[in-house]
Amino acid sequence: MGTSEAVLQILCGAGPRLFYSNPCFSKSNSRCAFEFHFKCSRRRASSCSQFLKRSSMLQYGVRGIGSGFLRNAKIDPSCLQHCKCQRDESVGGITSEDGVGTWFVDNAKKLNPINGMVNASNILEFQELKQENEVMTFNGTNGALGDTTFHKVSIDSIEDEAWELLRESMVYYCGSPIGTIAAKDPTSSNTLNYDQVFIRDFIPSGIAFLLKGEYEIVRNFILHTLQLQSWEKTMDCHSPGQGLMPASFKVRTVPLDGDDYATEEVLDPDFGEAAIGRVAPVDSGLWWIILLRAYGKCSGDLSVQERVDVQTGIKMILKLCIADGFDMFPTLLVTDGSCMIDRRMGIHGHPLEIQALFYSALLCAREMLAPEDGSADLLRALNNRLVALSFHIREYYWIDSKKLNEIYRYKTEEYSYDAVNKFNIYPDQISPWLVEWIPNKGGYLIGNLQPAHMDFRFFSLGNLWSVVSSLATADQSHAILDLIEAKWVDLVADMPFKICYPALEGREWQIITGSDPKNT
Repeated sequence: MGTSEAVLQILCGAGPRLFYSNPCFSKSNSRCAFEFHFKCSRRRASSCSQFLKRSSMLQYGVRGIGSGFLRNAKIDPSCLQHCKCQRDESVGGITSEDGVGTWFVDNAKKLNPINGMVNASNILEFQELKQENEVMTFNGTNGALGDTTFHKVSIDSIEDEAWELLRESMVYYCGSPIGTIAAKDPTSSNTLNYDQVFIRDFIPSGIAFLLKGEYEIVRNFILHTLQLQSWEKTMDCHSPGQGLMPASFKVRTVPLDGDDYATEEVLDPDFGEAAIGRVAPVDSGLWWIILLRAYGKCSGDLSVQERVDVQTGIKMILKLCIADGFDMFPTLLVTDGSCMIDRRMGIHGHPLEIQALFYSALLCAREMLAPEDGSADLLRALNNRLVALSFHIREYYWIDSKKLNEIYRYKTEEYSYDAVNKFNIYPDQISPWLVEWIPNKGGYLIGNLQPAHMDFRFFSLGNLWSVVSSLATADQSHAILDLIEAKWVDLVADMPFKICYPALEGREWQIITGSDPKNT
């Protein structure tokens, strides 16, 4: 099974049920998790300080699969006196001597089919063993097979290097992995906020860890960011709505009150009040719900999503998203820069990326919400929103050669309930590049839709996530992939997949982005 298929299983289908238990996050130890995981103090003993200074592990930790912050170090327990809930082994049933390898290989032999599927991490392990056998078979036979061997070794080395870099970016809190920093550039002295753990940026890292069978870091990330959800933050005397997830957080070490020889680790969240441009992260809560479901599907550990605090967090996010407002559309109305494109890019209004994440999060939440009397009204509103949202996107955001010809024939200034041109779109706003660019076979979902405005740019994340979440119909999904194949040179070429096509240039770039050099 390819990696892409495994990702789709995690996000949209069944997954394995190998999991562990951590007393710090169990229902019976919720008080322990709240009191000790949020503030973890350590003594400034000379041996501890020298170790931390020598290994630079105060923030980023050590390398190794599933290894804890101080896994292999012998340190005076007084150094971590306030982190009493931390265990030496990060995964239940694994000792420091055994490591993850022995546990994982033993459990890999116990394949647990769910809906015809097996453990994705078992599959990956089998593929790695198969690749090693192929290399041994091909080695030393002929030139063609030798090239194949070199190619496989090259791929393995690149993957190993990628995992090494990913683990170097891991952030530790109270000795446990909690996420990965946004960027790690040793040549840059101006880190800004790239040394923080971003909710949206951790999603691909979290999926990679889930596919690798390393569930602890994803579990810790989910639960700790949930604790940050209810923090009160203000900007110019105004507080954001209850349920807003932070854009990022940072592990800070601060002096402990009343003790000159001790410090404590605290999580410092940023809800946008310190971010560049001061934009609120609308997508953070949506990504959090999606990752929560992916964790449950992949690990089989449904106890996390069944916790009372997690159920409350899901409801808070949903209530914030589906609250009544001035908008007449089922889509979410957001400002510019409130998602992955966090700079001014002309996507204010109803950007496709947010709508695709919104739809996916609603589906995930509907599956995970516990059936109870208090959730009946919320589930009813959720179902109604799903129907309206899917129809709105599929009907009004879709563009292909046929729809383009229809727009050219639109009548304007129609006042009636059965108007064809509901948003009063003037055909003159159709960009010349679109007529020449769109193929006869294929189509896509436009980037934005507002009264008298259609953003015809192709946004990759919104379209691809619409395919993954089934927001796009089956025919539309095939058409999107057909368009990507037909326009591969424009959308991919020799570089990674473009976020947006076409690029803004000249005066248009100055007006839409505010002459932002990062969006050149």
